[in-house]
Amino acid sequence: MSLRRRTLLKSLGLAAVAGPLATRAFAGPVAFAPQPGAPRTFELTTRVELASLKGGAHVFVPAPSQDFGGWAKAQGTSFSGNAGHMALAADPRSGARFVEAAWTGGDAGVLEVVSRVSTRDRAVDLSEPGAAAPLSGHERALYLASTDKVPLDGIVRRTSDTIVAGKATDLDKVQAIYQWVVDHTYRNPSTRGCGDCAVVAMLQSGDMGGKCADINPLFVGLVRAQGIPARDVFGIRVAASRFGYKSLGPTTPVVSKAQHCRSEVYLSGHGWVPIDPADVRKVILEEPPGHLDVADPKVAAARKTLFGAWEGNWIPYNAAQDVRLPGAEAAIPFLMYPQGKVGGQGLDDLDPDTFRYTITAKEVTA
Repeated sequence: MSLRRRTLLKSLGLAAVAGPLATRAFAGPVAFAPQPGAPRTFELTTRVELASLKGGAHVFVPAPSQDFGGWAKAQGTSFSGNAGHMALAADPRSGARFVEAAWTGGDAGVLEVVSRVSTRDRAVDLSEPGAAAPLSGHERALYLASTDKVPLDGIVRRTSDTIVAGKATDLDKVQAIYQWVVDHTYRNPSTRGCGDCAVVAMLQSGDMGGKCADINPLFVGLVRAQGIPARDVFGIRVAASRFGYKSLGPTTPVVSKAQHCRSEVYLSGHGWVPIDPADVRKVILEEPPGHLDVADPKVAAARKTLFGAWEGNWIPYNAAQDVRLPGAEAAIPFLMYPQGKVGGQGLDDLDPDTFRYTITAKEVTA
């Protein structure tokens, strides 16, 4: 590890941490303080255009698939195009939905998927436990399970046990893991897409760089290793931040590369609690002018806010991992990008220009 890296980690470890609902002020236009309020409705359109259908083609487009505890509600998905087969389907294990389209041949293929979702800001007061609906047995088992990329034994369990040593309550353990992940990871701009849940490789190599689908699955795995239900929620940013964060929202209606994974932890008396250590690291790297110091007011505000709250300028697709799409030879870690094959050859889901898909978002009032 370089001297610069050790110095950075040391400085991060010294950062003060306030309560999750403390005042989140910074030198920006508005304090970073999301609070539940009136829902906003967004329309998300994914358009796929295939230049060739030689040998047949198969495409899957993720669609918002479930209601998430009153803060996000899927309002329906429609689709159109020239495929011989088009249908709204679901992964039987997780319930993640997607539009499936298949062409047997032809010159060009078109598929358009339109979804509406209502969403709102979230903030959980962790100082005041209340009445939260318990998880079902199926939900508890699902959100305590190992995944292909995030096993809960070995180095994941050992690391988790070390982090929470001396912590008595689930809340204390989750807070310790959150702070450790923020302190020990960094956002790597060269990571393709959102990452690939490379949790074990991160811990084994000591190179803790990645993006949201590396950093937040690391957090979730460390939490699950303590027997605390947690999940990653895979979705997409659809609007600019109303709190002055340029790095936490798109600047145009085209959101083809605005996918983002967030995390939730289930705590008794509180229910699902929103948490996002990956966005803290995104603020540090990308918030103008870039490469902010951990003591910067915007970083400190994000670090406080994103343990227990987040802004509703993002919509969820699903909380599914190890998704096996129809006809696929192997599972994919998550379903957050369109997937496709032409002539039996896989299309690069992380390259919308080559795959030829465009995702646009707009806020609607009716």
